Amino acid sequence: MKFLDQAKVYIRSGDGGAGSVSFRREKFIEFGGPDGGDGGRGGDVFAEAVDGLNTLIDYRYQQHFRAKTGVHGMGRNKTGAKGADITLKVPAGTQIYEEDNETLIADLTEVGQKVRLAAGGNGGFGNQHFKSSTNQAPRRANPGLPGVDKAIWLRLKLIADAGLVGLPNAGKSTFLAAVTAAKPKIADYPFTTLYPGLGVARVDAREFVLADIPGLIEGAHEGVGIGDRFLGHVERTRVLLHLVSAQEENPGKAYKTVRAELAAYGNGLAEKPEIVALSQVDTLDPETRKKKVASLKRAAGRAPILLSAVTREGVEEALRALIGVVEEARGAEAPAHEDERWRI
Repeated sequence: MKFLDQAKVYIRSGDGGAGSVSFRREKFIEFGGPDGGDGGRGGDVFAEAVDGLNTLIDYRYQQHFRAKTGVHGMGRNKTGAKGADITLKVPAGTQIYEEDNETLIADLTEVGQKVRLAAGGNGGFGNQHFKSSTNQAPRRANPGLPGVDKAIWLRLKLIADAGLVGLPNAGKSTFLAAVTAAKPKIADYPFTTLYPGLGVARVDAREFVLADIPGLIEGAHEGVGIGDRFLGHVERTRVLLHLVSAQEENPGKAYKTVRAELAAYGNGLAEKPEIVALSQVDTLDPETRKKKVASLKRAAGRAPILLSAVTREGVEEALRALIGVVEEARGAEAPAHEDERWRI
């Protein structure tokens, strides 16, 4: 299934049904009178977060959604039925914006959340409502009110505990494939990853969701390369794993490039807890490794984790560092120390 994280759709709630003009004419009733029923209310348009979806691809092929018109009123004071509602099924993590793509309507972060996007028009009054002492046989009724017609934007931000960031070919997809059951495309050319990927990582009988986004390059926040479009998918994460490839001539400069893009993007990404790792260290000899580690340490202000998804060097260390921050953010207590677990 192809990944789509943004879609523009057009919605319209149902018009209200028209009121009825009707009079009682029964053989043994001396005085009749108006008995026109009211029109039914038009259908509403809802959006609901459902399980089993992780993309907005359905809205590439259908962009127009319209609820049903309310049923018109009838004689004998029969009120028309309400028009059928329509519900847009979206994945958890979907934000809904007005047509300007800036005004937030709703943020559906949990499965089962539901919001009304457009209310149906009210039904019109039948002629029974217009009877008065001076007008015993009104011959008018109200039409139903029109529904709401508008365009909205659906924008998906994946919900993950940890996110992978780095330049293209920093080894993010390789790491994701090594620690989860995800099968991202892996190749030795830039921008192999075109769409975000999700996987569930497991360490020490604990699990967390890991998100991989396409690589960033200088100027990404201005749309250079794939641009900042996919950075929204790591906005909801609790911690970032910043991978810097050991193949970079200057790992410190590569680190600062990505940090500058995160800061330029904003939305709190630069303030998130960060774990720094020098990836693909299996390709270095000891002397070169020492120089690259020193360069990255100076730039990051801390010693990086030495990581190789191929040899598994540093993988467990990185996962434990990530789950530690994730659990702290979740408010969960850290597991008891091995020596204290069985203490009475």
